[in-house]
Amino acid sequence: MAINAVIFDIGNVLIEWQPERYYDRIIGEDRRRAMFAQVDLHGMNDLVDQGHHFTDTIYDWAEKYPEWRDEIRMWHDKWIELATPEIPQSVRLLRALRKHAVPVFALTNFGVQNFDYATTVYPFLNEFDRLYVSGRMRMVKPHAPIYQAVEEDCGLAPNTLLFADDRIDNIEAAQARGWQTHLFDGPQGWAARLVAEGLLEESEAA
Repeated sequence: MAINAVIFDIGNVLIEWQPERYYDRIIGEDRRRAMFAQVDLHGMNDLVDQGHHFTDTIYDWAEKYPEWRDEIRMWHDKWIELATPEIPQSVRLLRALRKHAVPVFALTNFGVQNFDYATTVYPFLNEFDRLYVSGRMRMVKPHAPIYQAVEEDCGLAPNTLLFADDRIDNIEAAQARGWQTHLFDGPQGWAARLVAEGLLEESEAA
């Protein structure tokens, strides 16, 4: 089946997203484990991804847990250190596809304010032909409406979309709509898939 657009997730596909790693470095693994056991930080982040205000959500969450207030606020104040580094080969793949005039979209669970901030640090986030950011859309993966919204906006048949994401639930939701998919577990495998699909030459995918 022909591929008319390639769709990238961002977190752990183009930019590493490892909050636990950051906290292990700053407060130590034992304290990080204790905090994550008491505080649903990923649930807090889910609200941001759904479109709740980045600063207000995290600071309000911090006030619920005075013993962890400073650490929770780091999720906001040091956010770019949680979302780092970029994955260079994935960025090269994005740019190589664009050189071939292959439409390249992003479909990401990401907040409004922190995405805008990320674009100032990672310029390649401004290079997509279409951006589908959950916080702006107020719908998130892996729920069907966000995939439907992508289809309706781009006007392409679902079976002509090739989507890479690191989470199996997001992949399965796309497959249910007929998308072609790639479960991302590193840039080398993604590069090989793009070559196999005839979208890039091996030399361009390195």
